[in-house]
Amino acid sequence: MATPDPETDETRATAEDVARHSYGRLVASLARRWGDLTSAEDALADAFERALKAWPQSGLPDQPEAWLLKTAHRRLIDETRQSGVRARAEPDIERLLEDLSRTADHNALPDDRLGLMLACAHPDLDPALHTPLMLQAVLGLDAARIGAAFLVSPAAMGQRLSRGKARLRERGARFEKPGTDQLSTRITPLLNAIYAAYGTGWDEIGASESRVRGLAEEALYLSGVLTELAPDIAEVWGLYALIRHCEARTPARRNRAGGFVPLSDQDPALWCEESIHSAEAALHRALKLAAPGRYALEASIQSVHAERRVTGATNWLAAAALYDGLIRQTPGLGALTARACAYGEAFGAEHALSLLGEISDQATDYQPFWAAQGHWLAQARRGQDAREAYERAMALSTDPAVRTYLSERVQAL
Repeated sequence: MATPDPETDETRATAEDVARHSYGRLVASLARRWGDLTSAEDALADAFERALKAWPQSGLPDQPEAWLLKTAHRRLIDETRQSGVRARAEPDIERLLEDLSRTADHNALPDDRLGLMLACAHPDLDPALHTPLMLQAVLGLDAARIGAAFLVSPAAMGQRLSRGKARLRERGARFEKPGTDQLSTRITPLLNAIYAAYGTGWDEIGASESRVRGLAEEALYLSGVLTELAPDIAEVWGLYALIRHCEARTPARRNRAGGFVPLSDQDPALWCEESIHSAEAALHRALKLAAPGRYALEASIQSVHAERRVTGATNWLAAAALYDGLIRQTPGLGALTARACAYGEAFGAEHALSLLGEISDQATDYQPFWAAQGHWLAQARRGQDAREAYERAMALSTDPAVRTYLSERVQAL
């Protein structure tokens, strides 16, 4: 058996640490200077490979990030020279390298991630590509990992990502932070993409979390990055508060046997107090900056649920009123279904069923709707109708634990 090489292990550990914490910043800096996301990613990958070979021989550099950035830039410069296309005159190239050296000396790499994230949410791209592009460009996730999260084969996801990057190159996408006025108008697709990565419908009755659980940490990280890069935009804080509130309940979503536990049955003592406090602070900041938008309203609803940890009860009248406000802004199917449940809790099953009836035509294949329908039909003592609704919800569920939970509800009728 070969003896482990401590220097090689340290080198790899350092490279992995830089990749984990700085990948997005490095890609963003390269993309901003060269205007090509694919070339930036390839150059950075080559720089990491060179680091693994060079650092065990030469020793770890004082500033690993700057070393990687400079190495990646040199590769891009060499490719430009070899192709015969001079994107910059030689003096400009030398000035660029001098700037990089000064950056290394001062340990102050610029953070261009916001520009990169906004480019990934470019309006000329298919909105379905916004989230996958961001996950790859900012976090370095590969096509297989992203494809698995979105139920797409690695090959198909790889092709989609390549087409998206080519589209950005064709459109001359700018990988830099826009002015304040532009930022406020362009931030919504970015927020939507991050929330899509996290997943919607966590707390609807019978909703499944298995399809999005794997991206939750990445989405939380991205939302936290935004609070650093765009701290004056209220909805940035609203989204962060929303995700933190949802994450606080992660320990209570499964029982010891791995069974699904809906929000109404969760033990609030298991919710993460630290995460709740962080969410509340972010929500407070969002509401101080502006009137509540979609994400601040959704976070406010989660805040109402979080109060149960202290009071032992949920203020369903407040939740219903907040859902009314949310639907005036964003009348999505998830919000409409959740509002019906809130009204049911506040005013009785018939109110819930009436509101669910108004959206039944839109909800043919929407699993949370059928789970909610089954619940409120059962509350109204309409056993056979409840059974049919629950069975429909089971058929639409992708999570075995949720199907088991719904089966138990049928058996209890």
